[in-house]
Amino acid sequence: MTTSLERTWTAVCGVDAVPEYSGVAALLDEVQVAIFRLPGERWYALSNWDPCSGAAVLSRGIVGDAGGVAVVASPVYKERFLLHSGQCLDAEGVSVPVYEVRVREGVVEVESP
Repeated sequence: MTTSLERTWTAVCGVDAVPEYSGVAALLDEVQVAIFRLPGERWYALSNWDPCSGAAVLSRGIVGDAGGVAVVASPVYKERFLLHSGQCLDAEGVSVPVYEVRVREGVVEVESP
């Protein structure tokens, strides 16, 4: 039996569509993904769904840091989620899925969920 380790990537937008310290939302295979850009061309992608409020709003959250680690604060109740892992810093046991993100030839791509 052969298994494929090849990833499937979906083009989302040009890099200029995502300002630094900001996010955008994209619909991938019926899953909303929030894509964030930080200085130094650091890119993150996680679920756009905020499990604390039940709204698809994380892409509109406030991007910053908590103790030197990149986070996004939900615009609804302000819970902070680590951009690299999706873990919520303000609600124990709560997290959101994260996705691989890359830039190729000026286009932001996210690994399909």
